[in-house]
Amino acid sequence: MNDLFAQLGLPNTDDEISHFIRTHRPLPESMTLEQAPFWNTGQAQFIHEALQDDSDWSELVDQLDARLRN
Repeated sequence: MNDLFAQLGLPNTDDEISHFIRTHRPLPESMTLEQAPFWNTGQAQFIHEALQDDSDWSELVDQLDARLRN
C-alpha cells in the first residue's frame, strides 16, 4: 500500500495511509473508486487504468477500494 500511495503522489507512511482512509471513508457503494472527489485528475486516471488493464497495481487498488468502503 505504501508504494501505491507513493505512486499516487500521496504521503505514504503507514500512519498517513491510515489517516487518509479514516478521513475519506466510507465511500458510497454507488461511486467507483476513480470517481471519488478526493482524487486529482492524474490520480483518478491512474486508478482507472490500473483497474481496466489488470496492471501490477490492480490488487493494491482493489485493497484500497475495500478499505475505503468498510
